[in-house]
Amino acid sequence: MANTATTTNTREKLKCVVIGATGMVGQRFLTLLENHPYFEVTGVAASARSAGRPYEEAVEGRWKMQTPIPAAVRSMTVLDAAEVDKVAAVCDFVFCAVDMKKEEILALEESYAKAEVPVISNNSANRWQSDVPMVIPEINAEHLAVIEHQRRRLGTTRGFIAVKPNCSIQSYVPMLTPLRKYGLREVLVTTYQAISGAGKTFDTWPEMVDNVIPYIGGEEEKSEREPLKIWGSVRNGVIVPTKTPLVTSQCIRVPVSDGHTAAVFMSFDNTPPKETILEEWRSFRGLPQMLDLPSAPKQFITYFEEDNRPQTRLDRDLWGGMGVSCGRLRTDTMFDYKFVGLSHNTLRGAAGGGVLIAELLYRQGYLK
Repeated sequence: MANTATTTNTREKLKCVVIGATGMVGQRFLTLLENHPYFEVTGVAASARSAGRPYEEAVEGRWKMQTPIPAAVRSMTVLDAAEVDKVAAVCDFVFCAVDMKKEEILALEESYAKAEVPVISNNSANRWQSDVPMVIPEINAEHLAVIEHQRRRLGTTRGFIAVKPNCSIQSYVPMLTPLRKYGLREVLVTTYQAISGAGKTFDTWPEMVDNVIPYIGGEEEKSEREPLKIWGSVRNGVIVPTKTPLVTSQCIRVPVSDGHTAAVFMSFDNTPPKETILEEWRSFRGLPQMLDLPSAPKQFITYFEEDNRPQTRLDRDLWGGMGVSCGRLRTDTMFDYKFVGLSHNTLRGAAGGGVLIAELLYRQGYLK
């Protein structure tokens, strides 16, 4: 592994392709990668339905970002994501955010990795492969070490898969992480998730106006299991999930455009004072902050003293949507403490988190 202090001033930008570029997360990737200091978008790929058309034409009437389509990609001809060799010929690595069946995603991402194209995935299909790192860069950057073992399994020298975890857990896992040292034993969480998490807007999902849906398929299992892998340890080339704390969750869709909110309850074996918890949150820094990565927030966790914060409209865009926030830390009648957390689901929780992973991989020498 290369030295983490590697600079990029004298290097050419790496070439990347966004697979699933016509979807909401793919669109977000393209806006974040515009004028990126490390990476240059040299291709866009999607399903065969969009392939062969200029990108601007392929997303006509369904561009969902607030900013215009980046000029550099407007006239790019959309590639067929299934034609791996053609995509591989124009890039050094890919971001993948496709809407396909799980088994199809597994096959697609592995085909790119075996073609010696690293894959940074926004999809859930590979998250439970024991040698595939599922990374929140500030929390478990050390899990990238399993990439060398994954490469041996795949028979590759450059190709591998790294994945971003579920968007909703970013609204509470960062706050829980520095508290595990106090014997974090039980966590109960309810997430209130924005409609963009389903790839929707109010224009495309009018049924969500003035409505709450108390079920999001697969979200509760992800919310309970994924933190345990993130907090796990690397042993003999694989990631072994931790068994504690016990996490139980409910996930609810609410009429909010962007921003996932979490109501969190927690109990400890060695309950810390409130002031200690607040200091742990204020001082929590990870490798992205130490390396000053382009997408890294200067302050990872922001705590609001006001009783009515954080709010989605006011606080989801903190540090460009890459910071997470929390508030209302207080004692509870059944658990030790409770608080409210917030993260931007399509930035920190999706495309932005993927770009940050790529930046970390680049600086640590996994992307070349």
